[in-house]
Amino acid sequence: MKIYMIAGEPSGDLLGQGLIRALRARAPHVELSGVGGEAMRRENFDSLFPMNEISLMGVLPVLANLRHLLKRIDQTARAVIAARPDALILIDSPDFTHRVAKRVRKVLPDLKIVNYVGPTVWAWRPGRAKKMRAYVDLILAIFPFEPEAHLRLGGPRCLYIGHPVIERAAQLRGDDEAKKSGPVLVLPGSRASVVQRMGIPFGEAIARLDVAHPGLDYILPTATSVVEKVRAMIADWPVKPRVVVDDAEKYAAFRSARAALAASGTVALELAMSRTPAIVAYRIPKIEEFFARRLIQVSMVSLPNLIIGEKAYPEYLQDEANGALLAERLAEIIEDSPERRRQLAALGLLRERIAIAEGQKPSEKAAEAICELIGASQSN
Repeated sequence: MKIYMIAGEPSGDLLGQGLIRALRARAPHVELSGVGGEAMRRENFDSLFPMNEISLMGVLPVLANLRHLLKRIDQTARAVIAARPDALILIDSPDFTHRVAKRVRKVLPDLKIVNYVGPTVWAWRPGRAKKMRAYVDLILAIFPFEPEAHLRLGGPRCLYIGHPVIERAAQLRGDDEAKKSGPVLVLPGSRASVVQRMGIPFGEAIARLDVAHPGLDYILPTATSVVEKVRAMIADWPVKPRVVVDDAEKYAAFRSARAALAASGTVALELAMSRTPAIVAYRIPKIEEFFARRLIQVSMVSLPNLIIGEKAYPEYLQDEANGALLAERLAEIIEDSPERRRQLAALGLLRERIAIAEGQKPSEKAAEAICELIGASQSN
């Protein structure tokens, strides 16, 4: 069995790592190739080129690197066609992976194409769902509301396999009472562009909080891909959090954290699973805000809020994501307060909303679905 996998960003790289392990456990002789990052490479996966070359987010970074991205799209499509695998797995990053898939489908019309984490058609550009049917055979969804959304929008077959954070639940979950005296986490994002945008308001927020509440401990868990940028950024901060990169240290910080200030993204879901009260903030360039306000069809952006269906975590976007306001809101949740208790009560709904069968892991369900799809294709 030959499978080609393409991941284009850090979260997809982690998904790819879990999927590689699950596929090899299920089919030890599977041949894997494609594009991935350092997490996938740790599983003896050779990447066609460094993943960080395509790990871009936002209109401006993409436009600035458009020529190189088009070159990599062409190179990747040619590599898939030359490999003639049994399945092509697209892991997130639709602006890159879907362009590859469209080219491949024209040459290999019978190749099974699986989208592991589909585009957010339920949030914006819903017309993409129906268009995907031309080149995607199966979507492996990580949010429980996605199968219904694709059915409603005329998208491809969609199977909910569970969010990968489920596999880390035991490592993340801490004791509510012990967390009241733990550190404050500062989480400015895992992409260089996001870290750059959130650095100033986050640095100002913890500086203000430290003046009002001296003696707090601050920890900044980050990814190796941006750790040097993070260290350079906090060099100018009046209050310098302790930077941790190691996974074990990161999970220990989540288990003990009393509160967090986080950029919107997967990390908000990790905080929710660890039952850490948090403030979520995010900024995008003004030109992107112009389009986002006209295209986005959801009233919330944080993943826990979308899954629960209410604003468990307060969200501060664009100009509201400023140091003064974020510090004020953080101060409300570092102590046992009505707002802290409100957040914890709302987070109690999360586990039942994202639950899958007892004992199953999302990566194992993904591997099972992929192998079944390939098996069904080979038997026809």
